[in-house]
Amino acid sequence: MWDFSTEPEFEAQLAWMREFVEAEVAPLEILWPHHHHKVPPAWLKKVIDPLKEQVKERKLWACHLGPDLGGQGFGQVKLSLMNEILAPYQWGPTIFGVQGPDTGNAEVLAHYGTAEQKLRYLEPLLAGELFSAFSMTEPQGGADPTGFVCRAERDGDDWVLNGEKFFTSNSGEAAFLIVMAVTAPEAAPHKRMSMFLVPRETSGIETVRRTQYFLESEDAMDHALLRYNDVRVGPDGLLGEPGQGFEIAQTRLSGGRVHHAMRAVGQAQFAFDAACERVLTRHTKGKPLAAQQLVQQAITDSHAQIEQFRLFVLRTAWMIDQGKGYTHEIRRDIAVAKVLSARVAHDVIERAIHLHGALGLSNEMPFGPLWSLVPGYGTWDGPTEVHQSTAARLILRGHQPSPTEYPTRWLPPRIEAARAKHAEALAEEASEKTGATS
Repeated sequence: MWDFSTEPEFEAQLAWMREFVEAEVAPLEILWPHHHHKVPPAWLKKVIDPLKEQVKERKLWACHLGPDLGGQGFGQVKLSLMNEILAPYQWGPTIFGVQGPDTGNAEVLAHYGTAEQKLRYLEPLLAGELFSAFSMTEPQGGADPTGFVCRAERDGDDWVLNGEKFFTSNSGEAAFLIVMAVTAPEAAPHKRMSMFLVPRETSGIETVRRTQYFLESEDAMDHALLRYNDVRVGPDGLLGEPGQGFEIAQTRLSGGRVHHAMRAVGQAQFAFDAACERVLTRHTKGKPLAAQQLVQQAITDSHAQIEQFRLFVLRTAWMIDQGKGYTHEIRRDIAVAKVLSARVAHDVIERAIHLHGALGLSNEMPFGPLWSLVPGYGTWDGPTEVHQSTAARLILRGHQPSPTEYPTRWLPPRIEAARAKHAEALAEEASEKTGATS
């Protein structure tokens, strides 16, 4: 059994968030769509700092972290419900202190950082004074980290990094990077890598290409190809223990996949609400679009997909909140949620655009940025195919092959067994039938 209801006080917080996001965050998205991951100039700080203060006063700032770090220590259910509300606006997570990649980086610093590392990197990150980047994917390998070749080798007490990393999001604005590098190439595959904290100004970090997400303007966030040329990091730059890189990455990515899934729900709901308004407003052939049967089918299908997916993600979040760790069952459902994120976002947003006709295709509606994110849901944090494979393996662990070449549900032997079990009743039934016909 499961119960992911929340107390009335938190429901009131969610209601406040919905009003606040629409009234205060949405205008930021219109006026400054690409400033949400940049250190704001003085004129913009005057706008956003009071908004952040309102969030902090409501005790809704950086809620993924514990009270010792200025958060509320919310579980995954509450975080999921918050992420759904913030999802339509890229400024939302920044105003609430939960923007990526900083959220994941803050989590690993909280889990694995030393006191000195937390003081230097985590505290200003949580205060919104700086931004960070996560440098993991490589040009020749993304979904399979065992194919990584970027190396970190000891030189006295230091580590020296050499290699390339691709799609390092927000590297241009980051004050520091968390870099995953091979430190023990002969070790077991998941023990080969370690994580390093590297200040962005460290000598030897080269931006080969300032790659960006497609269809975005030049002032949008970068996802750069970086080259580390003899980048020297002191012993205080090692995050966690040597060989712990894969574990740290999984800690960072697992929770993030649940957040991504609920953001997909929020973006789909945003598009769906617009679609419902449109079909009730727009008329064709003398009646509203809402009266057309195929339009009704589209509305019903979108509603069903969103509701099913939301409940699935919340159930997965609830399972995580039970504190049993990332069990096989939880890893299975996180993988399935990752797969469904791309499908639900694609289907619902596409229908919403279509129901708006030419207007939906224009830059006078907010669907373009949402639509451009759809293929991302199938790629970032691991491609759909990898998660399908992971989910299938974990699903099949709970099943066994048939002891014979025939399925255990094959009817002929089951019929024979059922007849043997109830032979007496069958005999009486036959006798009655014989008597009735004589």
